[in-house]
Amino acid sequence: MDKNTRVGVLMGGMSTERPISMKSGKAVLAALQARGWNAVGIDMGPDLPERLKAESVEVAWLALHGQFGEDGCVQGLLEILRIPYTGSGPSASSFAMDKITTKRLLADSGIPMPSDHTWRIGEPIPSNMSYPVVAKTPEGGSTLGIQICADPQALEAALEELQHMDQEVLLEDFVAGREITVAVLEGVSLPVVEIVPDSGFFDFQSKYTEGMTRYLVPAPLEASVAQAAQKYAAIAYEKMGLKGIARADFIVDSEGTPRFLEINTIPGMTATSLSPMAAAEYGIPFEELVEKLLISADLELKNLSGVAEIP
Repeated sequence: MDKNTRVGVLMGGMSTERPISMKSGKAVLAALQARGWNAVGIDMGPDLPERLKAESVEVAWLALHGQFGEDGCVQGLLEILRIPYTGSGPSASSFAMDKITTKRLLADSGIPMPSDHTWRIGEPIPSNMSYPVVAKTPEGGSTLGIQICADPQALEAALEELQHMDQEVLLEDFVAGREITVAVLEGVSLPVVEIVPDSGFFDFQSKYTEGMTRYLVPAPLEASVAQAAQKYAAIAYEKMGLKGIARADFIVDSEGTPRFLEINTIPGMTATSLSPMAAAEYGIPFEELVEKLLISADLELKNLSGVAEIP
């Protein structure tokens, strides 16, 4: 791939995380253009195939977050259009997007995870749970669709609200501890980042309001704890069949055990986002990281030799 290759940076989209995706996409586009790539920004919508054709896109850099972008839909479309793209494939993206599916796929991996139940609309609330409990929709992102419930009454109210977002809700034991995240780049775990929100909970407001959260990299953890988190993140990345960059989130409990929460296949991508922050600590500046991911898309070109040409 040379720098005359037409690169389409897909951003925006139709999910609740659209504003965050626009920030990621604009940052990626600026980085690619600064490195001399022939890149164009594309605000993804139902007319995406036409836009890709009109812009003569030869490779797609995916800066989409949430549904219709991080869940395998766009990846499947690009497979059909035979346009290489950054990140994970359709199946891996779909599995990782669903927190319930992720936990079931990693059940025998040796990765510590909070105990959980799955609640479906019309079912009674499980009676054998300990409180507080975390209720979260399987495909919610950017901490949207997550509530911490102190008692059965609070959980009942949370489920009344969350059932309008999804027919299933994941109910996890609440784990008190330190929030950390580990980015994995092409199978290699980057330095651990600790997340310290002023409010005590890394919610949407804390995540995206400047000054409300501190990020410590490398995280001030005991070496054994950081290494365990990096090990578990790499295992999840491999077991889920991910590519490019992904970011695994953990809570370090009172005994120093990193407990896995989820893994994101298209993490935030601005110079101050968590994964680029970890990459910078590792020695990879933002523009270089963006370019590296683009080139990896070319290296992972699908083998089309056995696919018949469409007349």
